[in-house]
Amino acid sequence: MPRATSPFTALIAWGNLTQSYARMSLAAGEVILRRTMQMASGTMTPHEAVAMVMEKPAAFATSAERAAVAAARGGDVTRIASAALRPYGAKTRSNVRRLRK
Repeated sequence: MPRATSPFTALIAWGNLTQSYARMSLAAGEVILRRTMQMASGTMTPHEAVAMVMEKPAAFATSAERAAVAAARGGDVTRIASAALRPYGAKTRSNVRRLRK
């Protein structure tokens, strides 16, 4: 059963979700740029090429699991969406940190 929230609480939740999505999108853009530069210059390692493909299904599965758990616990839409977004955000941040080295 969804929890009752005030309009202010809902506004804060949507704002937090929007900020998380924007941070993840910026990080994803940087990862795409860095990997594209590696491919274009011929410096991409086989490990990075495999990771680039294999990380997506793993992140999707984790995301779906977290969203299902949040929904089963009676979370509202923003809690479910935030739970689903969190694995993607974590993966893109770790990719950015690794690729900046």
